[in-house]
Amino acid sequence: MHPTRRFALMPATAIEPANARRRARVLRLAGLYALTPDIDNTATLLAKVAAALDGGASAVQYRHKTAPESLRRAQAAALARVHAARGALYIVNDDPALAAAVGADGVHIGAADDSIASAREWVGPDRVIGVSCYDDLERARLAVAAGADYVAFGSFFPSATKPHARRASIALLAQARMLDVPVVAIGGIDAGNAPALVDAGADAVAVIHDVFAHDDPNDIRDAAAALAGCFSRRRGATAS
Repeated sequence: MHPTRRFALMPATAIEPANARRRARVLRLAGLYALTPDIDNTATLLAKVAAALDGGASAVQYRHKTAPESLRRAQAAALARVHAARGALYIVNDDPALAAAVGADGVHIGAADDSIASAREWVGPDRVIGVSCYDDLERARLAVAAGADYVAFGSFFPSATKPHARRASIALLAQARMLDVPVVAIGGIDAGNAPALVDAGADAVAVIHDVFAHDDPNDIRDAAAALAGCFSRRRGATAS
């Protein structure tokens, strides 16, 4: 059997338990969603991610746009072991085959990546698929209809990572709530502007620079804690 078809022929009795596992994973996407920067030194990368998790990140996405395939595979596998020990949600950027190979919780894809259907064949019914929707609510609707488990919008603020990215309106977050999947905000987010996105309806904020720009693990932990804390008010309001 070709490896890209290995999940397509699952027996019907196995599908519903797998879907339940995926739904449980999706529910963990809430709060700080830390995206890794391009770091070639794997030990440094692992230390920084561990510090972000200590600070309260609920999910981490492995993202290294410039690494050779061998390094990406080694780093993705190493991070999978960290997440297995810590229990946070672990997503791989762009590469469904790599996500499946290292046992990640899911994959995140953009406009230039594989289709949702192709990604699902790789990762199977029990893993999460997230989709970048930029400033386009219709793209998000179509993605959810095709099986996306969460949608991400942005850039909401100027971003050093993608300085020329399309800008999204904060009002889009409230509109996206009707899609009934978690809504992630991305782009230039820090502890100062994150509360506006949380108040507008973001379930999670995806952050690279404000978390990982620090060298000291304590500073990374504190930055992560500040961002995670932006969701405390919403949790308190829900509880009351």
